[in-house]
Amino acid sequence: MKAPLSWLKQYVDINCSAEELKDKLFSCGFEVEETIYVAKHINRIVTCKILSIDKHPNADKLSVTQVDAGQHGKLQIITAATNIFVGAVVPVALDNSTLSNGEKIFNSELRGLPSYGMFCSGEELGINDDWYEGASVNGILILDKDYPLGVEVKELLELEDVVFDINVTANRPDCQSILGIAREVAAVLGQKLKMPDLTFETEKTVSTVNTIKVTDNAFDLCPRYMAHYVKDVKIEQSPRWLKRRLASMGLRAINNIVDITNYVLLEIGQPMHAFDLLQLCGNEIVIRRANENESIVTLDEKEFKLCSDNLVICDAQKPVALAGVMGGLNSEIKETTKDVVFECAKFARDNVRKTSKMLGQRTDASSRYEKGVDYYSVEIGLKRALNLIDTLKCGTIACDNYDLICEDIKEKTINTTLSKVNGVLGIDVPTDVIKNILERLNFNVKIDGDNLSVTVPLYREDMESYPDIAEEIIREYGYDYITPTLLKTSAITNGGLTDKQRKVEQLKNLLVGYGFNEMINYSFVSEKEYDVFGFDKNSEQYKFIKLLNPLGEDLAVMRTSLLPSAVRAACYNLNRKNYDGRLFEFAKVYNPEKLPLDKLPNEKQVLSFVVFGENEDFFTAKGVVEGILDNYCNGVEVEYKPSTVKCMHPTRSADIIVGGNLVGYVGQIHPSVMEKLDIDKPVYGAEIYYDVLSEIFNDKIVVKQISKYPTIERDLAIVLSDDILCADVIKTIKEVGGEYLDKVSLFDIYQGEQIGKNKKSMAFNLIFVSYDRTLNVEEIDGVMKNILNALVEKLNAELR
Repeated sequence: MKAPLSWLKQYVDINCSAEELKDKLFSCGFEVEETIYVAKHINRIVTCKILSIDKHPNADKLSVTQVDAGQHGKLQIITAATNIFVGAVVPVALDNSTLSNGEKIFNSELRGLPSYGMFCSGEELGINDDWYEGASVNGILILDKDYPLGVEVKELLELEDVVFDINVTANRPDCQSILGIAREVAAVLGQKLKMPDLTFETEKTVSTVNTIKVTDNAFDLCPRYMAHYVKDVKIEQSPRWLKRRLASMGLRAINNIVDITNYVLLEIGQPMHAFDLLQLCGNEIVIRRANENESIVTLDEKEFKLCSDNLVICDAQKPVALAGVMGGLNSEIKETTKDVVFECAKFARDNVRKTSKMLGQRTDASSRYEKGVDYYSVEIGLKRALNLIDTLKCGTIACDNYDLICEDIKEKTINTTLSKVNGVLGIDVPTDVIKNILERLNFNVKIDGDNLSVTVPLYREDMESYPDIAEEIIREYGYDYITPTLLKTSAITNGGLTDKQRKVEQLKNLLVGYGFNEMINYSFVSEKEYDVFGFDKNSEQYKFIKLLNPLGEDLAVMRTSLLPSAVRAACYNLNRKNYDGRLFEFAKVYNPEKLPLDKLPNEKQVLSFVVFGENEDFFTAKGVVEGILDNYCNGVEVEYKPSTVKCMHPTRSADIIVGGNLVGYVGQIHPSVMEKLDIDKPVYGAEIYYDVLSEIFNDKIVVKQISKYPTIERDLAIVLSDDILCADVIKTIKEVGGEYLDKVSLFDIYQGEQIGKNKKSMAFNLIFVSYDRTLNVEEIDGVMKNILNALVEKLNAELR
């Protein structure tokens, strides 16, 4: 928000320098991002009068002039300008002068004759026609003939000013105007605010209600709409002071009516629009939602197709304006306009933003509406516009207006206590100071003992409760008064990680030790990802949350599984000829209880990893899982059962069951999934439900005595059906193996013609040991016989 100091001084008696005001604004919560000193460089450019013009003896296109520069004496200036004449008063840059762009001018010799300065154009002074008529011509700026000679031009034309570029926070849309900033300046300086003149004279015989009909059919999107008729309008150029105000804010003057609407936008912060009454069919204005595929051509001659989400201002037949964005070309103010209807409204900020974004049409008005317009500024904005019409004597103002509003406007009253306010601040601000500060900010304050009643101005829609009052007090009182203190329930600690965080870090370090690299992916994925990985549409993984405004189609839903992202990362590496890798991710998945959402989803911590390369297979992936479980689930029974997850290989994957709880799955990614991803190499992965696993953590170190007696080892090779699981074989061996069976491990699997179709050979190593005696061969042979019989009986196995 840019605020010229000269404009602020119109409403507040500013008794400090620009730098001091900048610091005061910062102290009360308004950061001045840039302080622009207008005409800062212009120096030693003064007025002069041309006394004579002669042709240069040595140059056809140059003229030799004699000028009177007042106190600077008579000077000779050589110029190539063609628009000068004897008697003209023009700006001249003297020796060692500076132009608006910082360029220095010195005395010089041109084609053998000395020149003691340079005539200046409007461009060299940094101004155009809006600041001074004739400043935009391609030539020397011709000044008023009555101007005194030898006077600095920047003072004469009032070029010097200071413009503050202020960062206004989102919760203070009331300060997106000169008047809003002036209120804050008055409060911080303790000065009285001088309101803009809102008075105007009306004509009793001219009536808005009798001239035009206004209907609001969308109060939810337009809670207040005001319209006022002005008759016999004179379309002409605005006066110099109004043009300069607009120019100081970077706006170009157009004509008096349009300039008035722009002026009100800058001064009051209220966007306005003016309709040519002659162009409104049926002398009617209707505020409504657009019909599907209805079209409008805006003032910039762009045509838009509309939908029911767009709010439009219509006459009896067609749209004539995009509400809060831009007026229509079919109702613009022209030189022939005689009757005008001023519109001043409050439009829903979200609807204006959606319309502006959808149509790609962003304007000063839409930008202001998106930040929020209050009920109060609608009324004073219209009054200010009518005051300017009256001041400029450019129209006859009707005696009445339309004010369509969906609810009664009432000032909000916040009832609280001084102790609550001071409790938020952590200090005791004197009662008289609290009252003074709030009254300077235009709040109506009543204090009765500890009770505090604050009536909020209509333009302060951000005020809700006592914390807001506390914020207003402290930003004016001064943040330096706050004493650092601990909260009542807090205590000083050494900091560090919680036990839960420490276990997560230990798990990550363990995986790094296994050769993994950690990866971080977006929490958003494509909806198509779930189809690629074949998730069951009735499963929890397929019940995903769709984003309202996704960054793109590939980031449209919240992920319910980490494995697709991990596999995508593996594919990314394989496609770039990185054929070996180990990657893991520890993150959250988001599972809603039901859709559409009526409360926040369940956020679950999940660990996912992938391994790929020549040395990786199901057993290396399973080995990583076993390593994790050995470290965190000592003594807890672990089982592996065939996995039913559709994106996993049907015979090279397993569900992980710890202590009777399903904690994840591990295995090879299904070849059909990899084919869809255009990868012809196997990828192995796992997904572990960390929240479930952490409930059964047992990371206590278990010490097992080493037997002093020798062990006895036996190898057992059996042939059995290829659909029998290794886990079932080991379970049978352990059930029959007796108390001396210490360990069973698979060391070989073979399938081939030698053992028959649909058969496989499995070789196990069995270790027997006793802690109190030496075992003899005969009893171990007996145990091995019992084991073989049990395998034959239960699993139809054959000794190989």
